Amino acid sequence: MKALLNPEPSAFTSISSISTAKPRNLTHSHTQAFLKLPANNGHLSNGRRLALTTRATLDSVRIDQSGISETDIRNPTVSSSYRSSKLPKPNQTVLDAQARVCTGPTQTRPLGEDQAFKVLDTIYRSVKGELIDEEPVSKSQLGAFFAAMAIRANAFPEGTQWSEGESRAMNQFWPLLVRALPADVVFIADPEGSLMGTGSSIGPQFVGNGTREMRLVGVLREVLAGGHLGFEEVQGVLRDVLPLKSMEDGTSTGVSEALLSALLIGQRMNRETDRELKAYCLAFDDELGATPIADVKSLTHYGEPYDGNTRFFRSTLFVAAVRSCYAESSLLHGVEWMPPKGGVTEEQMLQFMGANTSLNPLQAKILLEDDKIGFAYISQREARPSLYSLVKLREHIKKRPPLATTEKVQQFVKARGKEAIVTGFYHEGYEEPLLMLMKRRGVNSGLVVKGEEGALSMTTRLRSVNSSKGIPVNYCSGFRSLSMVSACEVDGVSRESFSLEVNARDYGFEPTDTPRTDRSVSKNIELGLTALRGNRGPAYDRIVLNAGMVDHLLGCDGAEDIYVALDRAREAIDSGKALKRLLDYIKISNEVR
Repeated sequence: MKALLNPEPSAFTSISSISTAKPRNLTHSHTQAFLKLPANNGHLSNGRRLALTTRATLDSVRIDQSGISETDIRNPTVSSSYRSSKLPKPNQTVLDAQARVCTGPTQTRPLGEDQAFKVLDTIYRSVKGELIDEEPVSKSQLGAFFAAMAIRANAFPEGTQWSEGESRAMNQFWPLLVRALPADVVFIADPEGSLMGTGSSIGPQFVGNGTREMRLVGVLREVLAGGHLGFEEVQGVLRDVLPLKSMEDGTSTGVSEALLSALLIGQRMNRETDRELKAYCLAFDDELGATPIADVKSLTHYGEPYDGNTRFFRSTLFVAAVRSCYAESSLLHGVEWMPPKGGVTEEQMLQFMGANTSLNPLQAKILLEDDKIGFAYISQREARPSLYSLVKLREHIKKRPPLATTEKVQQFVKARGKEAIVTGFYHEGYEEPLLMLMKRRGVNSGLVVKGEEGALSMTTRLRSVNSSKGIPVNYCSGFRSLSMVSACEVDGVSRESFSLEVNARDYGFEPTDTPRTDRSVSKNIELGLTALRGNRGPAYDRIVLNAGMVDHLLGCDGAEDIYVALDRAREAIDSGKALKRLLDYIKISNEVR
């Protein structure tokens, strides 16, 4: 008998009747079995903890008779297990180097001589087919690494250009590499034939294969020199090359993955302009046709980072259930798994609880309009298949591409009433571009939050006296329109801007450390369900704070007074309404057609 998926001892009741259920595809009846809670006025009697929870389910799930291979098991205690086994893994030696060099003009950390020699030797042996006991270096990795090296040499300040060790390694290996590397990678590494001691005519003469690659090569020459592109140039290239069609062995049937990787990492390293970000944001709005319009009075689009949380409780799913109780509809979107973090996502939680995570925008519209639900989740896989086709490539370029910013500002469904967008950010300097994209979307209100891990959840913990300089956690910036006319139509006329640092203590919350989940999907679900059951504590406080504060900052009806907004969020939980909404969502999402 094989081990349980969750080997940890549990204080929760086991449910032996679902011992062969697939952890990623629980049926509604199984879900109700472990989510249905006894009614006791919102509190657990005699100090009992939740009797039936996700942890209980995990304790009883066995895989020996499940009929699925172990490589396809989704272990809800480890978010990284949701990575598809069909994705080829990148070479770790080169990936570690990419983590240092594939970043911005001030963040790049040049390689030391030993690491530079090791990386180039790994690349050379991989290209020659002589690499043993390591994953081969993929075309995407070659494109990203050599694009970073070219941009650093061409455009970065002296402190982040090539180190002496990197220069010595390149001087020694380039005569070998130029004969071994494919032409597209040689072009990326030395587009003008002038960076290496022994120049090559390949870069200056390279034009690509076919019309799609020719346009890509043309814009790459500008990017590799540290330059920027126009709105139409970026949109044209993206529409030319996506969706990226990859074979089972990881090779591409279309455009060169090396060239596309070089573009994505190159534009991020050069720090994208507003017009470049707008192009990434809007390029595939019409991919599935016209955007459905939901008949709701208010709709908030939640743009959590797609790569999830690896350390702390992720509250947005539970916040959406709370806000739906007083007619503030929410549309969540994301993916099952995304690099570089590969953390806990809403899709993983909903999938494990038994909800349908393959809804299209029209089906999500139905759930938003349903009086018993009022929120929905859409996977990028269903709404933007062209962008979803880049998951494997995004793992191999290591660093976040421009899409990591722009995919958070999407409208997969629109509303007849007010609309708002809320996103999280981490790196200083991206808050204004995010708000710019929201205004470009024409929503009535927009909010960016410096949450923990770059997510959009505000915390109740105290700011550390030893915290680093820069924008603090719980910093919020945004705008709200003062009329029903969209912000785009009244540009600059009736829009109110604001920025503040939210101190939860000012609103009556006791300071507490944020609950840790450490990549555990089941732990995140357990914390959220316990809070929705009415158990007071850090998770409960975070759900209340984020529901009430978002309502207040976005200018939602009835939330003008922050204390009233917080109280109605508490009432939605303590009455049991929010939990019922979540349970109804799990059931009805599987019935919608």
